[in-house]
Amino acid sequence: MTPAINIAKQCRLDYQLHEYTHDSNAASFGLEAADKLGVTPAQVFKTLVVETDTGKLAVAVLPVDKTLNLKKMAKALSANPQLSCKKVHMADPKKVERSTGYVLGGVSPLGQKKQLTTVIDSLAQAQQRIYVSAGRRGLEIELPVSALAETLKAGFADIVDG
Repeated sequence: MTPAINIAKQCRLDYQLHEYTHDSNAASFGLEAADKLGVTPAQVFKTLVVETDTGKLAVAVLPVDKTLNLKKMAKALSANPQLSCKKVHMADPKKVERSTGYVLGGVSPLGQKKQLTTVIDSLAQAQQRIYVSAGRRGLEIELPVSALAETLKAGFADIVDG
């Protein structure tokens, strides 16, 4: 049981767990998940942690086949007065693991040690249900986009390239 699953149960979310055998040689954790689960990459979302120019951490949730646009992420975060920033960069992996309690490749937006401000890419709104990490490599949680956003108090914004 991971903290992400505990939160899903505690909040009585409509979720389903999907487990697969993780290949440590996989080039992309997210694309591996989509392939092994037999779903399109547009349905599987990765969780990335960024650090603002003011030193605060925030979470970006985006499709596994897309690239985070740091300028768009900074703009999305600047709408939050507590995170007002001009730039963001990818957070140091050690900070990510310390802050979230998860290892890279298994970072879930749910059940983090300290809940960070979260932005979900607007492409998620085209999906009824999405898959995100359930807190470890090889374990995904499928749930409605609206339930994820509500649980995380997350906003939606265009944060990907292209």
